[in-house]
Amino acid sequence: MSEANHPPNASPSSAPPKPAQKALTKAERRELQERQRAAKAANAGAKPPKPPKQPPQAQQQQQGTSSQPSTPRPGGSSGLGPAAAKKDAPAAASSQSAPTAAVTDAMRGLRIFSHFGLPKHAGTLRSNVKTREIHPAILRLGLQFAEFNITGANARCLATLQALKTVIQDYATPQDSTMNRDLIKHLTPQITYLVSARGMSVSMGNAIRQIKLYISGLSIDLPEQDAKELLCSQIDTYIQERIIAADQVITSSAISKIQDGDVILTYARSSVVEKMLLEAFDLGKVFSVIVVDSRPMLEGKKLLSVLSSAGIPCTYCLLPALGSVISQVSKVFVGAHSLHANGAVSSRAGTAMVATIAKTHAIPFLICCETYKYTPAVQLDSFAMNELAPASTMHANLPSSLRADLRLDDETEAAQRPNLHALSPLYDLTPPSSITAVVTEMGIIPPNSLAWIPLSQAEQ
Repeated sequence: MSEANHPPNASPSSAPPKPAQKALTKAERRELQERQRAAKAANAGAKPPKPPKQPPQAQQQQQGTSSQPSTPRPGGSSGLGPAAAKKDAPAAASSQSAPTAAVTDAMRGLRIFSHFGLPKHAGTLRSNVKTREIHPAILRLGLQFAEFNITGANARCLATLQALKTVIQDYATPQDSTMNRDLIKHLTPQITYLVSARGMSVSMGNAIRQIKLYISGLSIDLPEQDAKELLCSQIDTYIQERIIAADQVITSSAISKIQDGDVILTYARSSVVEKMLLEAFDLGKVFSVIVVDSRPMLEGKKLLSVLSSAGIPCTYCLLPALGSVISQVSKVFVGAHSLHANGAVSSRAGTAMVATIAKTHAIPFLICCETYKYTPAVQLDSFAMNELAPASTMHANLPSSLRADLRLDDETEAAQRPNLHALSPLYDLTPPSSITAVVTEMGIIPPNSLAWIPLSQAEQ
């Protein structure tokens, strides 16, 4: 019984310790190798390359050598002690710094607004342009656009057309080409520079497209100087018919809607609305004006100065105070940045709020806009296409004594709240349901009939 229970050299209790002893030795070797590799990676400042996966038998054969590189296992599965974890900390920090920086940049870039036209700095424009390809008039205009010295759809379009006229007058056709082909190529970098300075408006795009049609229609047999004079004459005709004369017709149509004793409300500043109010006052109309304004542009201050200098009774308030004065208003006249085929109107940010409040109080809301600002694009919200106002305009209209203090306060707040960003979109979209009518040079039309504009222009 005793021999059966305990056979010689076959004790069941003596067999398990030998594999356990070998397994413990392998674990110690593996831990030592991983510590050495982690220390080398920490000293080199780089993460060791990850070896290809091998079958278990090959791994057992290579466990005795330390020449094969392998990546330490993350977390507690690697079997590293506290000392090895401390040595591996610099490598882990360096490997995680790049994704962290990328995430920070993405947060600062605010990906939801990444497609907006971001404001450019004058120094950036000067460094990123080949001055030999860009005409000095275009360089000057681009800097004015970037610094927001020229604002408004009409003002920007007029300045662009005048600058392109100068480019055309100084252009010389190469010997191996014709003017109707090479001039368009010559204008391309000029236009690209203007777009890089500030996003192209709908009015500028339509005007530039029309100029290219004029150029492509030039006769090959026409002398170069005569072709230049013809192009400049066509540009002048476009300015006269589509902007100047159109504003006169719009002014006459809008004045007919003003009655004595009316209180006219306008938002921000529109060149055609300004002309209309001045001419109506010169014709003897008795009315008063409420100028509603908002940051960051505060364009209503300039309109207020012009109207009050002419003798028109004016009241000035900011957009949050609109509710306290809306009950006194008879009609609302505002300008527009662009007209869309679905009847929506893009204008200065805050116009949609004014239209909504006017509709709530059953006050006529009239848009004064030229048809050359029409675009067949359908826009449903103000996030599809927009621009951001530069941060410098936030306090540009304040006294210099307050400007420095507020700028320091903003910088301090930005340092304390790195995830808080102040954004000022320039435009918003007013739906056709909030618009009473659109006053154009073709007449006063309902917003749902804006798609009729191209057909009317084709008939003319």
